[in-house]
Amino acid sequence: MSAFIAARAGALATAFFTLLSGAEAHAAAYALRENPVAIESAAPSRDEPFGLSTSALTDGPLRDKWLAVERAIAAEADVIAACAADRSHCTSQPALRFLDIVNAATTRDGLARLGEINRAINLAIRPISDRAQYGLEDHWSSPLATLASGAGDCEDYAIAKLVALRAAGVPEKDLRLVIIRETATGDDHAVVAARWGEHWRVLDNRTFLMVEDTGFAKYRPLFAMDAEGAKRFEQPMLANAAPFLQPRPAEIAKSDPVMDAGSTAVGSNTTALVADEFWMTLAM
Repeated sequence: MSAFIAARAGALATAFFTLLSGAEAHAAAYALRENPVAIESAAPSRDEPFGLSTSALTDGPLRDKWLAVERAIAAEADVIAACAADRSHCTSQPALRFLDIVNAATTRDGLARLGEINRAINLAIRPISDRAQYGLEDHWSSPLATLASGAGDCEDYAIAKLVALRAAGVPEKDLRLVIIRETATGDDHAVVAARWGEHWRVLDNRTFLMVEDTGFAKYRPLFAMDAEGAKRFEQPMLANAAPFLQPRPAEIAKSDPVMDAGSTAVGSNTTALVADEFWMTLAM
């Protein structure tokens, strides 16, 4: 009898551990299915900043807005080229200012070139909201228009930096205008990501420092714009979640963004939620 009991106990123990192992394997598989970032984060992409892949926005107002800005940039390129060829007859002071920024940057190499443009554009523009400047909720300006007014919001800083970096010889494939969201507050912000070597640096109008994209853990990238068009960052952790709404970049505070590096963009969770419907309409 005792032998039978011992044999039965051994069989039950074997079955229990088999079931436990199977449950653990099932749980692990379920976790990976529900959280695919666990798979993808093992080999982050360096083709895009923040180690995330992107998908193209093939239509929608956001894409149209970026195309309109690029058309304005192309038109301004003719003015800039004419002024570069003959500065003495150049009648565009913004073009001359732009050339001064680019020329100063080209005297530097590597990260110093990126830093020079980040610093010069930050100093050349004072922060102001689109509503205060244009009476509009969201307006993206071309570089010469921004330099002419001497003011703009975070997108205007970023657009001017992107074009200046291109003019200074940074390859287009290594540049992105990126819209990011601060996860703690819901505030949105526009910056430039520039790749040097194997790393992406973030050029922000609120600081002279250029932080690597890996140091932006408290931000979630939403969209990227470059020479190929407008793109959406894939969000692996939200792959199985219901579609969520994207707000427009928040307006930055009316303070000195260079000297006050710790300042945050104007906005709150409440205002972000109010703006959500607008931004999703813009993106889609």
